[in-house]
Amino acid sequence: MSSFETRAIHAGQEPDPYTGSVIVPIYATSTYKQDGVGGLRGGYEYSRSANPTRTALEEALAALEGGARGLAFASGLAAEDAVFRTTCRPGDHVILPGDAYGGTFRLVARVLAAWGVEYTPVPLGDLDAVRAAIRPTTKIVWCETPTNPLLGIADIAGLAGVAHDAGALLVVDNTFASPYLQQPIALGADVVVQSTTKYLGGHSDVVGGALIAADAGLGDELAFHQNAMGAVAGPFDAWLVLRGIKTLAVRMDRHCDNAERVVEFLSSHPAVATVLYPGLDSHPGHDIAARQMRRFGGMVSFTLRGGVETALKVCGLVSVFILGESLGGVESLIEHPGRMTHASVAGSPLEVPDDLVRLSVGIENIDDLIADLASALA
Repeated sequence: MSSFETRAIHAGQEPDPYTGSVIVPIYATSTYKQDGVGGLRGGYEYSRSANPTRTALEEALAALEGGARGLAFASGLAAEDAVFRTTCRPGDHVILPGDAYGGTFRLVARVLAAWGVEYTPVPLGDLDAVRAAIRPTTKIVWCETPTNPLLGIADIAGLAGVAHDAGALLVVDNTFASPYLQQPIALGADVVVQSTTKYLGGHSDVVGGALIAADAGLGDELAFHQNAMGAVAGPFDAWLVLRGIKTLAVRMDRHCDNAERVVEFLSSHPAVATVLYPGLDSHPGHDIAARQMRRFGGMVSFTLRGGVETALKVCGLVSVFILGESLGGVESLIEHPGRMTHASVAGSPLEVPDDLVRLSVGIENIDDLIADLASALA
């Protein structure tokens, strides 16, 4: 199965051998009958360790990202924590993006730092700055591309070279792009992180996370921590993400189509100061994004000439766009990052502009979306 679209529908999702069910069943069980003491049927003994529905999702994730092993977690942050706990010990050091997701920064700065892990925020678009921030104790270079919410772009292959020269891992949060638009492992990443809540699930009805390891040995280490720490995806959540994955390619194309039209509209609106979107020729990371992404995604951020009060007003005046956190669902969302998703980085080096608005452009009729924005910006 060489094509992405075919793998999304079939990888790890063979018809059920007992009933012929085309869709992987939800195995709502905590335990399994064993054929004698220590004799496991299909390798299953307890659903924290493995569950057939979760196995199907994990196989699909590995196939879509081009990795050796996929692992499904209860949330994206649970997946992130497993990477850090597997790789780092007190006294070790990690490099974070200068505009990392607020939840990632909170995990590192307020949880792992208390455990003794040190960190340095660095603009990942500057490979020399990343190289200069490397220490003998650096274990992870953590990359988001595009970043949340400023849509910065990092050169994945370039970062892989810097990280590997230092004996560190490159971990790439691929949530904004999804595996349909970007393949970090093919570019040298060691681990890919996904919030399956977002584009993979795609319907705003599940919370989950995933890790995909390029190397089977590292995948086994991560799997040990997944089982030992226990923050696994439940079978119903795994089933929902599998369902979403089947339509990922067609949804992402529509998200991108709509986002491009929204960007065109915002770029010419007098109330808008700047538009942040990797597909714009003026975006500083445009050339890199064009090289490593299939298309430029469904996320758009912009600033307003009227400042924070205008930004808050616009967020409250829309009617098709829904004021809410998260992203990647079929419905369009709008938010004020400074007071919502990124409130946790207020006062830190990662603080976001207070006049910034972030859009998750959904798959509704584009004319309705533009009319809604035009009304709110009037």
